[in-house]
Amino acid sequence: MAFYAPPIARLLEELERLPGIGPKSAQRLAYHILRGDAESAARLAEAIVEVKRSIRFCERCFNFAEGELCDICADPTRDPAMLCVVEEPRDVVAVERTGEFRGTYHVLQGAISPIDGIGPDQLRVRELVDRVGRGGIVEAIIATDPDIEGETTALYLARLLKPLGVRVTRIASGLPVGGDLEYADEVTLGKALEARREME
Repeated sequence: MAFYAPPIARLLEELERLPGIGPKSAQRLAYHILRGDAESAARLAEAIVEVKRSIRFCERCFNFAEGELCDICADPTRDPAMLCVVEEPRDVVAVERTGEFRGTYHVLQGAISPIDGIGPDQLRVRELVDRVGRGGIVEAIIATDPDIEGETTALYLARLLKPLGVRVTRIASGLPVGGDLEYADEVTLGKALEARREME
């Protein structure tokens, strides 16, 4: 970073910490910010500070929320008997875009990945089991990513949830194996939800 003035070098360093942003992308973003006016930069900075200050995890499902409950958990028109289990808050957005699901969600905050040192205790699995164990949920749709970690997580959850008397289904493939839900188009993800299957 010796080629850059210290403030630019610091900006590049912080941008490169973002997922999916390498040196070239960080450079493009930094130049965009530098070319813009001071008001644009201030708005961006304020939006980042505000989101960190005001957004937390929903106390029920662990999606992003501005209050104690997210908008979905607070919506009385949602079907509380249908529960869709996803890895990350961004997956809630992906499923919602399909318009096919009117139940509620449970966000695990990741997937089981022994190679990364992530086991069930690092996820919101205990809260899921407690939630299902309280009753009222008829079906748990496991909508984890169709990769090794997602499949491992789905099988683990099925073994935990089935003894609780809930129907456990898995979204159908139709999504590319090794892909992420957030990159799936609405039609593909909608069809995968429609064609979900009972887990063994």
